[in-house]
Amino acid sequence: MADTYVTLNEAAELESIGYDTMKKRIHRNPEKFLITKEQRETGGKEMTMVAISSLSKKARTAWKEREKLKAVAEAPVQEADQAEDTPWYVEEDIDWYIENHKNEWYKAMELGNHIREFLEYDDKGRTEFAESFAQERLGKGKRTLYRYTKSYMEASAWADKLHKEDGGNYDFFKVLCLCRKPKEAGTFPSFKPEVRQAIKNIWFNETFAQNQGTREMLYEKLEALKSINGWEKIPSYSAVARYISHLMDDENMRNAWYLASRGEREYKNKVMVKGERNTKDLKVMQVVMGDEHTFDCWVAYTHPNGKVTAIKPHLVAWVDIKSRRIIGDVMCKDANSDILKDSLLKMLYHDTMCVPQYIYIDNGKDYTAKNMTGYARNDRQRMEFDDATKGFYKSIGIEDYHRALPYYAWTKGQVERFFGTVCNKFTKWFSSYTGTLTGSKTFAKVEKDIKGMLERGELLTMEEFYAEWSKWLKTSYDVKKQGGLVNQGEKYVTPKSCWDNAEKYFKAVPPKSYATLLMMKSERCFVRNVGIKLNGYTFRSDELCAYINSYVDVKYDPHDMATIYVFKDGKQVCEAYSQELMVFASENGVEQQALKEHLGRQKRQLKRDKEILKEANVPFTEINDQFVGFTPTTGGINLMIEKEPEKKACKVVQIPQDNTYKNGFRASKPEAEDEDNEYINRKAEEALKALRAL
Repeated sequence: MADTYVTLNEAAELESIGYDTMKKRIHRNPEKFLITKEQRETGGKEMTMVAISSLSKKARTAWKEREKLKAVAEAPVQEADQAEDTPWYVEEDIDWYIENHKNEWYKAMELGNHIREFLEYDDKGRTEFAESFAQERLGKGKRTLYRYTKSYMEASAWADKLHKEDGGNYDFFKVLCLCRKPKEAGTFPSFKPEVRQAIKNIWFNETFAQNQGTREMLYEKLEALKSINGWEKIPSYSAVARYISHLMDDENMRNAWYLASRGEREYKNKVMVKGERNTKDLKVMQVVMGDEHTFDCWVAYTHPNGKVTAIKPHLVAWVDIKSRRIIGDVMCKDANSDILKDSLLKMLYHDTMCVPQYIYIDNGKDYTAKNMTGYARNDRQRMEFDDATKGFYKSIGIEDYHRALPYYAWTKGQVERFFGTVCNKFTKWFSSYTGTLTGSKTFAKVEKDIKGMLERGELLTMEEFYAEWSKWLKTSYDVKKQGGLVNQGEKYVTPKSCWDNAEKYFKAVPPKSYATLLMMKSERCFVRNVGIKLNGYTFRSDELCAYINSYVDVKYDPHDMATIYVFKDGKQVCEAYSQELMVFASENGVEQQALKEHLGRQKRQLKRDKEILKEANVPFTEINDQFVGFTPTTGGINLMIEKEPEKKACKVVQIPQDNTYKNGFRASKPEAEDEDNEYINRKAEEALKALRAL
C-alpha cells in the first residue's frame, strides 16, 4: 500500500511541535524519515513531503482522526446526523464548565499529561508498555488507556479543524474530552411514572425500611410487579440503584427514609434540627440544670450491715448554665428523691447561699415527683395543682421548673456534655474502668476482674473516690477553658473565672430549718375517729377530733415516724410550719420567643418529612388504575411476608332482656365503709372524756 505524504508544516502539527523543530528532527535523523519532493501548484521551489508512516504513533493517530473528520464533512448527510457526530465539548462554554466543575477539570488536565506521555512512546513492545503504563499512571487497564487516547486524538483533530476555519485556539478540547459530559441531574428519562412511584412505594414502606430492605430486595419486587402488570420492561438494576441514590441525596428524601426506618422518636434525636440556647445573656445562678450520672468504674462500698461490695457510684449534681460550674454534687449508691433533696440543700447552703431563679430538671421520677413539683408526674400541663401541698422547688423559693422531654437527651445539652467530659477525662483514669454503661458497641466494653480487685483491696472506697472527684473538679475542670463558653463569646472562659466575675442573680435562701422540714415526705390522709393511719401506725391527737371523716395533709420524716405534722387548708393543725397557696404560671421568663421559634422549626421539619413519606407511599396504581399494586385481595402481591389473620365464624348472640342490660349497667355508688360498730364508738368517746377530765 502506497505511503501517504504530508507537508513539513502538517507533520509538525501532527507531532504537536514547531515547524523549525520538525526540520531539525529530520536533519538529525534522516534515516528515520521517508522524504519526497513535490512541485507546488503555484510553481517555485519544490515542497518537502514527509511520509505518514515515518512519523510517531501519536502523529499517525492524529492524522487518522483528521481524515475521519474530513470524511464526515464531505459526506452528504442530514443536519441532524451532523449534530449527532459532533462531540459535546465542541459546543460547551469552557468558562462555565471550569467554574462549575473545577475538580474534574484539573483531574482531566493531569490525565491529558499522561496521555501525551504515552503517545510519545515509539519503541518496541508498545502493547506491554501500554499495560504497565495504564496500571502505574492511571490505576486502570490498557483498554481504558486506549479509550482515553482515542478521545484525546479526536479532540486534537477537532481543535485543528476549527483552528483552520476561524484561527481560534481550541486546545481546551484536549482537556474537556477527558471530562464527563455534564447532564441534567435527576432526569432518568427511561423511568416511567408508575415505575418511579413503585420504587418509592417499596423503598419508603415503613416495614421494608425497618427491616433494612436492600436495593436487591427492591429490584426483586419490582420484577414481580413488571410480570403481574405486563410492563414491557423496567430499568436495569444499576439504573434503579442510581435512582434510589438520587432520591436519597439529590431529592433530599434521606430524612424521610430515616423517619420510616427508625421511627419518630429516634428521628427527633438524630435527624431533627437542634437548637443552641443563648446563655450569654444569662446571669450566674439564674438557671441551673440537674441530672444523675452513673460512673463507668467500680468502688468498694460498705453497707450499713458492714458488708463490702463492688458498686458503680452514682452522682446527683447541678450545673450552672451560665458558667458551666458544677454545684450540689452528691455521690451515693443509688439515687433517689432523698438524695436529690440533699443535692439541692448542698447547692443552696454550702456551694452558693443563693436560690436559683429557674431550674431545668430531668424527666426521671425522682425529679418530677409530686412532693417535688406540686403536680402529678403525668400532669405536664400542670392542670391538677394540689392547693393544700406545695412542691419542694416552689417552697424553697425557686420561681419555676422545666422538665426535659422524655428520651431526648439533647434537650439537656450542657449537663450531658459535662458527663461526656467526666467519662473521657476523669473516669477512664481509674483501673476499675469497665467501659460505658450504655454503649451498644462491643469495643466500648472493657473486661475487668472486679470481684478479684475487690478481694485484693484494689478498689477505692466511696469516700476515697469522692475525694478524687472533688480534686479533679477543683484542679482540672474548674480552671480549664470550656468550648461552650468560648462559642458563646463569653469574656471569662473557665467555669471558675466565669462564676467569680460574671454578673450574678441573687435570691436569699430561707432558714435551713425550714428547708429541712420541707424535705419531709408529704401525703394526704383520711382522719378516722381513731386518728390517722399511716405506714402501719395510728397517730392520734386531740386537735384531730374536729377533722374526723375529712382529709388533711401530713408531713413526716420516714426515718423518724414518732411524729407527723398535720396541715388543713394550709393551716397548722399539729406542730409544723405553715404553707401558703402556690400557683404556677403557664408562662415564665425561661420560655423565650427564641425557644418557641425553634420548637416551631422542629414541628415544620417533622411535618415536611411526614408529607414526603406520605407522598412516597401513594400507591403507584393511582397514577394509572390499570396497574396492580401490593394488595393481594385485588390480584396484587404482598410487599412483606406476614401471616394473614384467621377468619372467625360469625356468632349469633341473644340480646338479654333483663333491666340491667337495658339500663346500661349503671353501677350504684359504693356505700361508705362502716369503720367501727356502735359499741366501739361509745367506748372510744368514754375514754376521750376520761382523758379530758385528767
